[in-house]
Amino acid sequence: MLLVKLAFRNIFRQRRRSLLTGLSMGGGYLLLAFTLSLIEGSYNNLINIFTHDHTGHVQVHKGNYVDRPGIQKTMLRTSGIEKVLDKESTIIGWAPRIFGVGLGYGGEKSAPLSIVGIDPEQEKNTTKIFEKVHQGDYFTSEINPDGYYSAMIGHGVADMLKLSIGDEIVLISSGVDGSIANDIYIVKALVGNRASYDKMNVYLPLNAAQEFFSMFGKVHEYAVITAHSSDARSLAQSLTSAINNTEITVSPWQEVEETFYKSMKADKEGNKVTMGIVVFLICIGVLNTVLMSVLERTREFGVMLAVGTNRFTVMSMIILETAALGILSCLGGFIVSIPLIYWFTTVGITMPQAMDLGGILYDTMKGEMSVVVFALPALIIIGSAALVSLLPGIRAAQITPLDALSDR
Repeated sequence: MLLVKLAFRNIFRQRRRSLLTGLSMGGGYLLLAFTLSLIEGSYNNLINIFTHDHTGHVQVHKGNYVDRPGIQKTMLRTSGIEKVLDKESTIIGWAPRIFGVGLGYGGEKSAPLSIVGIDPEQEKNTTKIFEKVHQGDYFTSEINPDGYYSAMIGHGVADMLKLSIGDEIVLISSGVDGSIANDIYIVKALVGNRASYDKMNVYLPLNAAQEFFSMFGKVHEYAVITAHSSDARSLAQSLTSAINNTEITVSPWQEVEETFYKSMKADKEGNKVTMGIVVFLICIGVLNTVLMSVLERTREFGVMLAVGTNRFTVMSMIILETAALGILSCLGGFIVSIPLIYWFTTVGITMPQAMDLGGILYDTMKGEMSVVVFALPALIIIGSAALVSLLPGIRAAQITPLDALSDR
């Protein structure tokens, strides 16, 4: 306790030098906190856009459908999976889906395309497909007065088949029972844009897709959305236990989109280099300041050693002084950073040019406000300062009283 009091007394006694060191560490804290907020916020926003766009946070399939998709790998909607999804309190929304491939015809043009069956209402509450409708109107599961189901198509399909809103599109494929599947649908809307991943997709109402593929009462996938993407793994484990069926596989988005996840993680790790440079510069500044302080106080340390002060005590006092100054500096940086990071998290920075991510516009860069954003920079600054002060502390402890008190 005495050493702590001495540490704070010496900090205030050396006001000018302490102020310069404190500003350096406080500025470093602010920069680290803002950088961390930017990194975490940007990646979490990208993950939210990606998962809410089409993958969901968790997906439920039969067997190894994720690795080897097949039209035969279906799940009965009456198998109890939907009851489990309804009971799970952490799930915000879920949607059943059907996937297939086929040929599309429009007029005299034809093209291979992907056919996706979705429940219009459940999909709208789970992903952002409703927001991706840029032309036409979002479809329903109802048959129009002429006896046709509606379809939504990607811009690639529209361009290749020369289709527009209200035109007919003919789809040909094979059913799950081996029969020939073919039918006519009315184009209700265009989804995404020409750069979207789903530009060659045709979306059908789930009941229409089940009829088309002869998959009555069956689906290929359940996409699940929860409160936060970080809960995906724990939710997947919980659902696996609740479903309790060895034929059913529950996968978090990190496994479903493994390439995207690994790329993002590698890029995130690369940002640590920037933070490391900031910490290094702070450490150099602190080392220089503390070393100069030790040199100026050589006589003081000589007197302390001459009256019997333990060398370890002298070293500990210098380390404590630096750590205490780091705590005060981080406290000041924390107070200044709160309104800045709060504004950055809630309002953000509008980008000069919006980025298109799968048909969703990403035009605002926002940060994240969390315990990690504020606590981690403090631990880094205080820990680095204490570590850097170890060298000057050892030097002060090795001073002999005779040398320290001489005129040399």
